[in-house]
Amino acid sequence: MHLNDARGLAQSLSELLKDAHQTLEGARETPELVAWVTGHLGCELNAVVNVVSRFPGWEHVNLQRGVDAYLAAHTPDAEWFGIAGQGREHEDFINMLASAAKGWSSFEPGAVDYATAAIGPDETTEVVSFGLVLTVSPDGGPVVLGLRGAQEHQAPQCQIVVLAPDRSSATRTRDEIERLTRELDLYRGQILSFTWSEHRGNDLVTFLPRPGLTADQVILPDGVLATIERHIIGIAEHAVRLREHGQHLKRGLLLHGPPGTGKTHTVRYLMGRMSDCTVIVVTGTAIRFVSQAAGLARRLQPAIVVLEDVDLIAQDRSFTDDGNPLLFSLLDAMDGVGADADVTFVLTTNRADVLERALADRPGRVDLAVEIPKPDEAGRAALLRLYARDLRLEADLGPVVAKTEGATASFFKELLRRAVLDALRAGEGEPVLTDEHLGRALEEMLTQREALTRSLLGSGRPVMSEDEQYAGGPPYDEDPDDDGEPGQGSYGGQFGVPFPQPAPGFPGGAPSGGFIGFYEP
Repeated sequence: MHLNDARGLAQSLSELLKDAHQTLEGARETPELVAWVTGHLGCELNAVVNVVSRFPGWEHVNLQRGVDAYLAAHTPDAEWFGIAGQGREHEDFINMLASAAKGWSSFEPGAVDYATAAIGPDETTEVVSFGLVLTVSPDGGPVVLGLRGAQEHQAPQCQIVVLAPDRSSATRTRDEIERLTRELDLYRGQILSFTWSEHRGNDLVTFLPRPGLTADQVILPDGVLATIERHIIGIAEHAVRLREHGQHLKRGLLLHGPPGTGKTHTVRYLMGRMSDCTVIVVTGTAIRFVSQAAGLARRLQPAIVVLEDVDLIAQDRSFTDDGNPLLFSLLDAMDGVGADADVTFVLTTNRADVLERALADRPGRVDLAVEIPKPDEAGRAALLRLYARDLRLEADLGPVVAKTEGATASFFKELLRRAVLDALRAGEGEPVLTDEHLGRALEEMLTQREALTRSLLGSGRPVMSEDEQYAGGPPYDEDPDDDGEPGQGSYGGQFGVPFPQPAPGFPGGAPSGGFIGFYEP
């Protein structure tokens, strides 16, 4: 056979196979799933425009609200449908349609997948986690809308998908849904907390109840709470006029002091006091999400971002070899909010001395630092009355107040709990707190074996008299060298534990490192 004849035969066979393929394609019935979509859109599948917008997984409930509002306005009778078929979790909507059209898979219409999402501290709702709906664009053109939640073993994201015969219809639909999502944002005015799940490995947003504390439940030295309120609440009340006069609204408050003195309690009061304000709490391992928290605060202003134990990430950069990357994330987040935003950053720390000075270098980072000290005599009496407010109290508080110098609010809360327990053991009915109940509870908490408990409650050095605490040995000697200067003191008797030198620059000379003992600043 000549070469030209071979080429002619090959070409003829190719054309025959092509014709056969086209004949088979024409004879194959269009899969039901593809027919639903292309029939609604009025175009072939290869002409469909696919527009996808992705969001963090915790935005799923807000996307659902935006989609629901969109459908209610344009196609209130539209019904969701799902896709059934093996391997759908690994495919995009448009890829599933194309695979079904080619006959490579058996994807077909199926049931809608739903998931449960929180909408408050004690409320949940259902959201579509895998579904499609036939609807129209804002100008009336046909579109298919898809909603999909976070997929297992994939990035923790949710997404909306718009399939349309042209790009403008798809983008207008997407933009309108995103506008409604922001307008109906479920997080506005809520108290939120960023947490981390070891099982999912992603950031989650959870709801917290709003505290109902009143000012008389916050025991602080005279004028301290008023100063805090003036800085946080006063600016919020005059936000409009301050903007008119070119003044920045973003502000920062640092609450510092020993553990257990009421820093978190004060923050909880502010949460309840500013009832219309969105609050975002970031603590522990969730500190890594400070950028997301700041962005959410700007979106939902007026807002408060609470950073508990900020010294964990805002330690002076000179203390670390790598310059403390999380510190830069914090500074960038605080600066990125914008001076015009009605956003407050509230930071708490037990170690103000180690904080990075850059926190105070610009307005809106930290422009007010307030010490929350251990309570004085009047404060200790007020704390006892506060924690006993719902109880029948027939005791003289004077002796308890006198013996608890240096104790913290946490100490008194535990003291009252033990006294109530003692009263419950003694009789039936409503407990009546007497001198004996308080005395026994206090004696128990002041014994040597409760030393670690006192330290954990922030009450520092034992608050017993020297005769009670140091029987069998001399008291703590702050000047063991008798040179007129305080030095490395020690306890005698049963303790014999030397105390380290105060950390340089630490207010009150608090011990450095992880030393746990009976030291009182």
